[in-house]
Amino acid sequence: LIPVFMSVYYANFPGHHLVAAGIFTVACTTDWLDGYLARRMNQCSRFGAFLDPVADKLLVTITLVILAASYTSAWYVIPAAVIVAREVSVTALREWMAQIGAAKSVAVHMLGKFKTTAQMVAIPFLLFDGELFGLIDTRVWGFWLIWLAALLTIWSMVYYLQKALPEIRSRIKKVD
Repeated sequence: LIPVFMSVYYANFPGHHLVAAGIFTVACTTDWLDGYLARRMNQCSRFGAFLDPVADKLLVTITLVILAASYTSAWYVIPAAVIVAREVSVTALREWMAQIGAAKSVAVHMLGKFKTTAQMVAIPFLLFDGELFGLIDTRVWGFWLIWLAALLTIWSMVYYLQKALPEIRSRIKKVD
């Protein structure tokens, strides 16, 4: 859905931001449902376990870049940059830990799930950038939620680095 989402976001028709926010929400919801059903029905595969987080990171990263270009204030660009940098760093850390047989030490943690939830709510709010149901200023809510996601992003990265640190230290000692 990424190309469809991007096309709709940059299209110029009434409500295109609402439709783009809806497409993003559908992509996130179906991704969650796919993972839930795969685990529930015991239909998990190594390829799916690899591909699912890659698809998630592509969707989020592309969307954050689009939002950073739309909201040019540093107050919006900084959390986007923090989230993207963390995604790249933790993905690289997980890949390295998997290569050395220590993947379990950096397995997904609830902190990462909270971060993902905050960003998956913030992003559609920022995409819509309007008043929802005449009650919710999505720019204000999106702003605070993306900052919450950025803070949780830093916290979860520190958590993963702490979990990996013993293995990193042992590898450094072996090299010396």
